[in-house]
Amino acid sequence: MSETPERGWRRVRNSVSLPESHASVRVGAHDPFWRKLIAFSGPGLLVAVGYMDPGNWATDIAGGAKYGYRLLSVILISNLCAMILQHLALKLGIVTRRDLAQACRDHYPAKVNFVLWILCEIAIAACDLAEVIGSAIALNLLFGLPLVWGVLITAVDVMVVLLLQNWGFRALEAVVVTLILTIGGCFAYELVASRPDAVQVMGGLVPTPEIVMDPGMLYIAIGIIGATVMPHNLYLHSSVVQTRAFTRDDHGKGMAIRFATIDSNVSLSAAFFINATILILSAAAFHGTSHQDVADINDAYHLLTPVLGAPLASAAFAIALLASGQNSTITGTLAGQIVMEGFLDLRLRPWLRRLVTRLIAIVPAAIVAAVSGPRGIGELLILSQVILSLQLSFAVVPLVRFTNDGEKMGRFVNSSRLKIVAWVVTALILVLNAYLLVVTVAEWLGV
Repeated sequence: MSETPERGWRRVRNSVSLPESHASVRVGAHDPFWRKLIAFSGPGLLVAVGYMDPGNWATDIAGGAKYGYRLLSVILISNLCAMILQHLALKLGIVTRRDLAQACRDHYPAKVNFVLWILCEIAIAACDLAEVIGSAIALNLLFGLPLVWGVLITAVDVMVVLLLQNWGFRALEAVVVTLILTIGGCFAYELVASRPDAVQVMGGLVPTPEIVMDPGMLYIAIGIIGATVMPHNLYLHSSVVQTRAFTRDDHGKGMAIRFATIDSNVSLSAAFFINATILILSAAAFHGTSHQDVADINDAYHLLTPVLGAPLASAAFAIALLASGQNSTITGTLAGQIVMEGFLDLRLRPWLRRLVTRLIAIVPAAIVAAVSGPRGIGELLILSQVILSLQLSFAVVPLVRFTNDGEKMGRFVNSSRLKIVAWVVTALILVLNAYLLVVTVAEWLGV
């Protein structure tokens, strides 16, 4: 399928993003507001999955147990940053008809693109690692399966994702919604069972200087930010918004940006609820007790029911973890396809692409599970989040540059105010990730 070259782009390739699903969901130009809203709902939920994946859980649990509700403001700030970046990603896809990987391929020299592709593949493998570990831990907690077996069983989801793709993009979105509702329902139960202090929760949403002044709190805060904003989500969002079929003139693009932004912000608000609930649950259950050093998913699971006195607390926690891991599998599959096709114009059979990526994650996870057990798996989960944090800058900088470029974006170029905000967010990510890298390396070296 071909497309008309847009202004400001060096045409290198002539294929659309996710060709099997491109423009497959109809949007009527004269449909009422609510029908347009329903038609555009879905891509934001796929993106929101990355903001509630198992990689977020450890930092949220540690922050709540050790510092109570005080780091809720960090989750809120992270979510606001995510809303800005995802808005830029969807706008890039709608206006230019390129996903972020294609845009990089069209703009940068081949050597730069190759480096960006390698870095992005490493990040996707790290994300897949978090999915594998999260699902394996959940299977272990729910059914007592050894971690090694749990890791190996996750390879089966390759066939599940392929089946979903064959049913159509809307079917895939429906499964994602079902799993998100499962996660939300589990944590709604946990929230009621934990009986948090509402006044302290509201107070925790207000940032305080203490977060920056306390080294331990700052470290966890940076971990929360790094685990929240995922680089592969920027590539994913710039592609999946193109699954909607709308008029490709300025009016149609403006309409698409408006409704896609609503979809994105509502979906990320759901992700904020889930991440905030994990921290609130940990704060209510463990902070100020003999368990306030809890930072491990396994420990949190085993302590929730006896501490809260709620018989289903631990089971609901594990079910939500399993749903989170399986949901992330779907978006990880799509992101892998988008990145490989976008940067390299290389199209592998979906089952082969997914199997290769999953094996990269399964092998180290299986080895660590066999040798080190739950503690080693937990440390591997943290490592995957550090890798994702380091890759984020290499996705954010091109995204901000492209959407700030009037030649590429035309009348949809970022406003002066949005340009400033976008670069401030970018600078914040660069500085915090550099700090996280230094502290992490120092810890590993025992400095």
